Amino acid sequence: MYKEKKILAIIPARGGSKGLEKKNIKPLNGKPLITWTIEKAQNSKLIDTIIVSTDCKEIADVARKSLVEVPFLRPSKLAQDSSPTYEAVLHVVSELEKNDLFFDYLILLEPTSPMRKKNDIDEAIKKLIDNENMDSLISVGEVHTEHPQVVKKINSQGLVEPYVENKSKIHQRQQADEAYFPYGVIYACKVDSYKSEKSFYLENTIPFLIERWQCFEIDDLIDFQITELINSKNN
Repeated sequence: MYKEKKILAIIPARGGSKGLEKKNIKPLNGKPLITWTIEKAQNSKLIDTIIVSTDCKEIADVARKSLVEVPFLRPSKLAQDSSPTYEAVLHVVSELEKNDLFFDYLILLEPTSPMRKKNDIDEAIKKLIDNENMDSLISVGEVHTEHPQVVKKINSQGLVEPYVENKSKIHQRQQADEAYFPYGVIYACKVDSYKSEKSFYLENTIPFLIERWQCFEIDDLIDFQITELINSKNN
């Protein structure tokens, strides 16, 4: 709790993964991937309740061994490749409210973005709640080599052309303005706002800046190997 506001943390981890089989429980530097996120959430001084949302009994068992709650499994229809994240989030909120468990803020911590600094979660929570007129917060990292003004596409004629219109005629990344990509280190939102808009991307959304070494999301084996190397250096 912070400033009398109750805070719910949701860790989403569905069983299906096409890019990397069982990635959420694949050992990363000696611990299941999801465990890194669970432990960071448990170290928070502000989170009131942590829930792992999964459709997979094996993931649920790993989470429970880390002493985190998995009070229900996510319905399979909410755990498909095409299932939007908001459905899983609202499922958790709804199930808890059925049992008279209500929260003011919720945070989403993706296991596939495990590289969080010690105080990232609490600092992000404080930043959002201290800015009481803001509805949500998203962790973002600066885009470097793949800036949208430098990125190209191949058109229907098989020719290379700018992905977005380059009005300023930029030829090098260093000439471009700052651009940011959202990473799953933390998403946070007022519960009422999320229930209404079904998104963390709201009109009043503030950034939580993360460092470059944190800007990795694990989708495939290459991502996993890079993350494991960086994580080993930082731990």
